[in-house]
Amino acid sequence: MVSSTNEVRRTVQERPVVVVGRPECCLAVVARHLLLRQGVNPAVLEVSYDADPAALVYALRSKDDNTKLVTDVAFPVVFVGGRLLGGLDRLITMHIAEELVPLLRQAGALWL
Repeated sequence: MVSSTNEVRRTVQERPVVVVGRPECCLAVVARHLLLRQGVNPAVLEVSYDADPAALVYALRSKDDNTKLVTDVAFPVVFVGGRLLGGLDRLITMHIAEELVPLLRQAGALWL
């Protein structure tokens, strides 16, 4: 289980694809399996049950990002190339639109 936002930040910066969710979250499992089927082995981080996804995303934004706290964020949260991709719905939408694989290649998560 992840103990701090700093640990999530470090993992997001070090790994090309990161899935953040609550323990035993079936939606995080679906996100992970979709990414595995694309040939990506994402880092999966589990946060506590009381973690606020909107606050986590807000805390991880870049220093030059002036956006306000977004309240409609839900776990799991997917990061690609150090940037927030979104939740499972965004991941599936990009997969269906055939935009996911090019993004994964650009992030260095796929080589072929």
